[in-house]
Amino acid sequence: QVQLVESGGGLVQPGGSLRLSCAASGIPFSSNAMGWYRQAPGKERDLVARIITGGRTIYADSVKGRFTISTDNAKNTMYLQMNSLKPEDTAVYYCNRVGSYLWNWGQGTQVTVSS
Repeated sequence: QVQLVESGGGLVQPGGSLRLSCAASGIPFSSNAMGWYRQAPGKERDLVARIITGGRTIYADSVKGRFTISTDNAKNTMYLQMNSLKPEDTAVYYCNRVGSYLWNWGQGTQVTVSS
């Protein structure tokens, strides 16, 4: 059974940076397209960054140029480097595979961008 554990969130001022981590057990990242999702209060969960076969990365327009997704297959861990954070980036961030079939969601990690 796949378990996903997100970490690295916190409170940061606008313009600041955070690096989120996603550790997975039960299945190797390298065999799946993986992504970072986020859900703000009262809104749906959205995919903001993904890494697909061959290492190609795709970003939502709202985070393009500011966020970077990467994986360390040896550690079976995925990262999301977030720079130039804005208040509208405030959300709970989750990781999961990308596609029609998703694994059970982890608990997520809260990111709050506020002065």
